Amino acid sequence: MKRFIGVDLHKNSFTVCYMQKKGEHDLKTFKVSPNDVEAFKKTLTKQDEVAVESTGNTGYFAREIKESVSKVRIINPIQFKIISESVKKTDEHDAVTIARYLSKGLIPEVRMRSKDEAKLGSLIGTRDKFVKLRTTLKNKIHNILNASGVVTTKEMFTSDKALEKVAAMDLDDADLFEIRIIVDQIKSLNKSIDEINKELIDRGKKLDGHKGLTSITGIGDISATILLNTIGNVDDFGDDKKLAAYFGIVPRVAVSNETSHYGKITKRGNKIARTALVQSTLVAIRYNAYLRRFYFKLKAKKGSGKAIIATARKLLTIVYRTLKKDWVFEDINKLKLAVSV
Repeated sequence: MKRFIGVDLHKNSFTVCYMQKKGEHDLKTFKVSPNDVEAFKKTLTKQDEVAVESTGNTGYFAREIKESVSKVRIINPIQFKIISESVKKTDEHDAVTIARYLSKGLIPEVRMRSKDEAKLGSLIGTRDKFVKLRTTLKNKIHNILNASGVVTTKEMFTSDKALEKVAAMDLDDADLFEIRIIVDQIKSLNKSIDEINKELIDRGKKLDGHKGLTSITGIGDISATILLNTIGNVDDFGDDKKLAAYFGIVPRVAVSNETSHYGKITKRGNKIARTALVQSTLVAIRYNAYLRRFYFKLKAKKGSGKAIIATARKLLTIVYRTLKKDWVFEDINKLKLAVSV
């Protein structure tokens, strides 16, 4: 008999609700440990369907039990909160609530990543934090120099050698001490980011579609790796519009009676991937004749901001079709394919 199993997963423990079709249920609590996870698996059957909210250890948990049940559904916590709080609130345990909504087919899902995808995504996230921290530290030096009457330029922060010159300037001892400490940290970050970049390029080249994406003007090795890791299996998206919505690069729509208002983009989805897409777009505008014409035509009507986002959406459509059709471009400006499968 099929059961609907809701799991309230925490760092050290998880509570399980085993619900029958008629709503009858039992509760049980386990520890997050190899022995208890194994004990939980022994309570499952191939007919069971499990739902668990997306948290930091959900990937591990789902991978451990997926072979023991018919389906594991990973809950989108934001959407589920909206659904569950839109009805009368009760004191029911979270696991019971999850099981009840699962039984009614009302669970909003997120995609479950493979172990390799999750590890690559983690490395991409680490790189993003390092890059942002480096920018913050460079801005701090900029502020210290400005306060001392020194006019800064971008060239002063572009390399370790340039930073060493900044640290050797004729400044107040207190300012120099602080700058030297910050410069040491930036140089360390530079080294780490370079190492991560090399690793991302190496791993990215092994991903399906990497050669195709890097044949698109504007998309480099690292951006291709980020985009591919975010997209995963392109067949999960019925069309390019669904992929754009997944990236959060579609406008918010407010509908009232017969009037529709289109606002700013939703910005849902992976922010790092959306940033990589926009950065690739800025490069593509300079070197891709088709996208450059599209951008400048729209810029004249709606301004640069909206034009860049619209062009990024256009580039994402090219990415989608390239992955779907397994294209590799010899010359994208002339739409000439090197390989067409």
